Amino acid sequence: MFLTKLSRLNPNPLLLILTRHLSNPSKLHDRYSFKPPPSLSPNTQGQNPNHNNPKKKQKPQYRPPSSLDRTGQKPIHSDLPFDFRYSYTESSPTVRPIGLREPKYSPFGPGRIDREWIGVCAPAVDPKVRSVQGAEEDPKLEEKRKRRRQKVQGEPLTPAERKILVDKCQRPKTKRQINLGRDGLTHNMLNDIQNHWKHDEAVRIKCLGVPTVDMKNVCTQLEDKTFGKIIHRHGGVLVLYRGRNYKPKKRPVIPLMLWRPHEPIYPRLIKTTIDGLSIEETKEMRKRGLAVPALTKLAKNGYYGSLVSMVRDAFICCELVRIDCQGLEKSDYKKIGCKLRDLVPCILVTFEKEQIVVWRGKDYKPLEDGYFLPDRELFDNPEGDLVSGEEGCGNSDGNSSEEEFDSGEE
Repeated sequence: MFLTKLSRLNPNPLLLILTRHLSNPSKLHDRYSFKPPPSLSPNTQGQNPNHNNPKKKQKPQYRPPSSLDRTGQKPIHSDLPFDFRYSYTESSPTVRPIGLREPKYSPFGPGRIDREWIGVCAPAVDPKVRSVQGAEEDPKLEEKRKRRRQKVQGEPLTPAERKILVDKCQRPKTKRQINLGRDGLTHNMLNDIQNHWKHDEAVRIKCLGVPTVDMKNVCTQLEDKTFGKIIHRHGGVLVLYRGRNYKPKKRPVIPLMLWRPHEPIYPRLIKTTIDGLSIEETKEMRKRGLAVPALTKLAKNGYYGSLVSMVRDAFICCELVRIDCQGLEKSDYKKIGCKLRDLVPCILVTFEKEQIVVWRGKDYKPLEDGYFLPDRELFDNPEGDLVSGEEGCGNSDGNSSEEEFDSGEE
């Protein structure tokens, strides 16, 4: 009031600036924690000065519904006729682990599916199985898979239809692609393939890394678990067709894994002494193996489709073979060595210094089983089905990176 009277008597510009400064409560409160009296507040007429306006409660942020939220809902039921595994190409149901690193817990989340996780898989036969040794697949499931796949596939494609679908999946025409890496065909990848099939009849899959050592197993598992059909293959690039009778609205229920399960404990790959040899002979063989010239050098995340055939050919003239794996992950070249042991077959000698050294054994006989697939396959023949047992005889370079198939070549 005193300042107001002074401003009326003597309109000094300095007093006007001071009055405006004091009448601004926000600046005073921020700088000096000063609250002006009600007479200097401009918007206090007709209001209670002791009334504090409470802050409005903000609305909770919108959260879209998620299929992962299963609170108060029944567990997911899936009638897929196979055991749920983290990887279908890098884990075999015939190989049993000797133990588990962690207690058994479901990677799908607690109570999300009606199958019991036994440490390595969720069996489709008996959901109440709790023993690793007791999990055996029902032989009737194989017939159920074949009948379901035949129902989805319908009549085989004609060469013209196959050519049109393959042409649509080439890199210049589409960017849609699924990458199959070191873990191979994982369970969640099945859901990715089904999502691609909602938009296109076929999907391109690029395979690199450890699984390409056994491409026949990759192709077989893809057709077996997705109920689709591979209509083109060039090295590690596949085109997977969904089938004539496929209906996206009736796609199978695939529960997603929320995290990766712990790797079980398997027997050691490298033993202290090789069977049939003494300790001194084993040490001498490891020294010789590291000194022999390298058969090939594996590129990181490369295509290793002809590696097994190269080792088989090298065993004709040499008893020890060394493969240079510098730059690869330790787990990767150990998996490659395990695949070589089963496919060649051979005896693992050592993994020292990022090398794979294998021995052919005392009584080695070269195998000619026609196991390997050719570098490039055409599927014009309806009988050329990998699941029914088609076998090839050619190979591609084992240490070169994968190239896309050409746009105009058939």
